[in-house]
Amino acid sequence: MIYLLGPEANALVFAHDEWFRVREAFAALEIVDGPTSVVLSDGPDHARRRGLVRPSVAPRRIDGYVASMVASADEALEEVVPGETFDAYALMRRAIRRSTLRALFGADLGERADQIGDTLQPLLDMADHLPQTIDWLRRLRTPTWRRAVAARREIDDVTFAAIARERARPAGHDDDGSGPVLPMLVHGRDGAGSGLTDQEVRDQAVTMIAAGYETTSAAMGWIIHLLGRHPEWQERARGEVTDVLEGRAPEAHDLLGLPLLKAVVDETLRLYPPAMISARHVTTGFVHDGRSVVPGDLVIFSPYVTHRDPGLYDDPSSFRPDRWLHGGRRPPQEYLPFGGGQHRCIGSHLATTELTVMLARLLGHGSWALDRPATRARGFAAMRPHPGVGITLCP
Repeated sequence: MIYLLGPEANALVFAHDEWFRVREAFAALEIVDGPTSVVLSDGPDHARRRGLVRPSVAPRRIDGYVASMVASADEALEEVVPGETFDAYALMRRAIRRSTLRALFGADLGERADQIGDTLQPLLDMADHLPQTIDWLRRLRTPTWRRAVAARREIDDVTFAAIARERARPAGHDDDGSGPVLPMLVHGRDGAGSGLTDQEVRDQAVTMIAAGYETTSAAMGWIIHLLGRHPEWQERARGEVTDVLEGRAPEAHDLLGLPLLKAVVDETLRLYPPAMISARHVTTGFVHDGRSVVPGDLVIFSPYVTHRDPGLYDDPSSFRPDRWLHGGRRPPQEYLPFGGGQHRCIGSHLATTELTVMLARLLGHGSWALDRPATRARGFAAMRPHPGVGITLCP
């Protein structure tokens, strides 16, 4: 393993996609996402699949999902009893899971979000292991491996059935800009007339489910944790929600009027990027900083390390959303919560929109105090708060 840390190393990795492959680097995700996932694809296959998926997560489409995000947040918050402690990370994770499945498959499967999420969990747990560990689990056919295989079989049954139903419908039957993602994956075509096979649709859909709520909910947990530790920022954010929304639910056009909420999201993703490290498998040797990197090496770069570099950020360990309020944009090699280059996360706008909407609804229900702060970060594929974020909501 070769660690390339810092903005110059990040820029080198992002600028030279042709020197690397991601399939070998992210082999641990294959049992979850599938072999044709855009996350595991390289070269022309990656470009084609990414091009076919991109329209489903374009800003106009995401605007159409805001109402569903609001509904999912409100349904979860209805469970909360003011004055009683609850695990806000677990609650909002369920809300994001439901929102993700509704956006992907529509209302029917969205209502089965908890069941589907429970089925998927053994697969997500596998992604917390290193590739070498997963290989041994597979070779030994351990109970952990067998549970993951059974979970994949169940998820495939659900997903392929949904794909078959969509194949039987005419293209464009649900194209008002707010319909689910699945029809676009099934019926979409690129300029060459190419579309996604059923296996490719399955793999992109499951990738969206897994990444869409596992990493996004981890970030939401840290947002709640940080605002609980910094009540002054929580009150400022709540004041913005009150002033802009005046008690109503946010609509897509409102989000541009919530710059402080966006800054809170950006600062949380700086301190706690869900993917704290990322990797590339080297196929073409190169020299960096006087050291040779050869084919077969595994290059590791780290958003977490970069975001806490005192040479890039003043007081880097402190939660300071104001650093993003006045010309706070950073070049991609300095701020990379969603990676960068040709493999930058295609769902980044969907994730930040969902985080902003969920945070607005939580703030709209009252202020909160931490009763059980997260004690540490946990997780390899998604850095999440452990053992949870216990809060008490005060209307």
